[in-house]
Amino acid sequence: MTTEYAVGQHDQRPWGRWEVVAVGPGYAVKRIVVKPGHRLSLQRHQFRAEHWFVVAGIGQATRNGEIITLARGQHAMIGMTDVHRMTNPGSTDLIFIEVQHGGILDENDIERLEDDYGRYAEAQPRTKRMASA
Repeated sequence: MTTEYAVGQHDQRPWGRWEVVAVGPGYAVKRIVVKPGHRLSLQRHQFRAEHWFVVAGIGQATRNGEIITLARGQHAMIGMTDVHRMTNPGSTDLIFIEVQHGGILDENDIERLEDDYGRYAEAQPRTKRMASA
């Protein structure tokens, strides 16, 4: 199992920000903040699954075409290879905890299918990179 995240690692994104709060063998935990009216890219992962737990605000989780509205204290499971995104339809920040678990945990295991910010080339799925290596 490979975990390339480190506790305290963080990043600003056009939709908000994330920070790694815990890592261990086969898992990583992020605190994610999505600004009002913004959403993450529609994406999938080849090597990890995710569990999203909303701690503030309202989120709309899309999983394989199904939209699930999540309020504080509610959660959604995102299976490996599920097509997914999180949207903040509210007027305050959406904050959720993301628990990633799988064999490879890093930002390179993102295949963007749609993105409001034009970031298709930013992260190539590891399977494509390995095939070309």
